[in-house]
Amino acid sequence: MPTLRINEIFYSIQGESSRIGRPTVFVRLTGCPMRCTYCDTAYAFHAGQQQEIDEIIQEIQKFDTNYVTVTGGEPLAQKNCIELMNQLCALGYQVSLETGGGLDIKDVNSQVKIILDVKTPKSNEDKNNFWPNLANIKKTDEIKFVIQDYEDFSWSIDIIKQYQLNQQQILFSPVYKFLASEQLAEWILKHQLNVRLQLQLHKILWGEKQGV
Repeated sequence: MPTLRINEIFYSIQGESSRIGRPTVFVRLTGCPMRCTYCDTAYAFHAGQQQEIDEIIQEIQKFDTNYVTVTGGEPLAQKNCIELMNQLCALGYQVSLETGGGLDIKDVNSQVKIILDVKTPKSNEDKNNFWPNLANIKKTDEIKFVIQDYEDFSWSIDIIKQYQLNQQQILFSPVYKFLASEQLAEWILKHQLNVRLQLQLHKILWGEKQGV
């Protein structure tokens, strides 16, 4: 029976993406090949327990919601993540995948909404972006840029132009407690960008802590 190393499974309000505000079950997988400077889930790098996919699904089914987010760490670092998402889609769940963008997304089920994080320079992981992913992104997927300062902001605009991402759903999110959301909003308006300003609703509600 296929297994995954799970850091935590919890029920909360979706704090990001176009599904913001929806009650969602989060399945956080252990492990990540990246070490972003602003990482808020370092506790998921190592801690976790092996669980069979059937067990994971049974835990998800305890909650009365159709929304499931598979996150990490980096969920695609575990090959059985694909099988978990396939089974969830077959059961009729609306599945989203939060991926750091360093691993290939080509095998992800087409029914899954991918939230692809393009790493900006201040993350210190921009060199590990897997750029072919941008050719495999669907119109229903979303591309996220986490922005710490104006350098990150300008770099993100350049990437949008270089890869012609204007028709994609683009999220600009300020690094929590580093860049004021008002400042990022002003930059977006000044440059008249067709992007969505994304604040992390779960942190506004509960602060920066595990299990939300």
